[in-house]
Amino acid sequence: MRDRGRRTGTEPVTAQSDLGLRLILSWIFVPLFLAATVLFAVWWGAADDDNTPNPTQLGWLTLVCALLTIVAVIDLLVVSRLRARRRALHRRGRGM
Repeated sequence: MRDRGRRTGTEPVTAQSDLGLRLILSWIFVPLFLAATVLFAVWWGAADDDNTPNPTQLGWLTLVCALLTIVAVIDLLVVSRLRARRRALHRRGRGM
């Protein structure tokens, strides 16, 4: 039986993702997904049943883009908070 308290992997205990890269990607994808949401919503409003893609498909595309926008905004907020906490710890002299 394996000891649950003992680490067996090689990843450091305090490993974190590259917050700088996540911040850049969030800043790129928030406006991109937001623009796509608006574009698909306008297209959806003007579409009739004879169009390809049909209004149902455009509604789903709008929903997916809106959800991706929300995820990108949440990630932007999380990354900003983590970076602020890291800066505060470094200022106190307790570097992470």
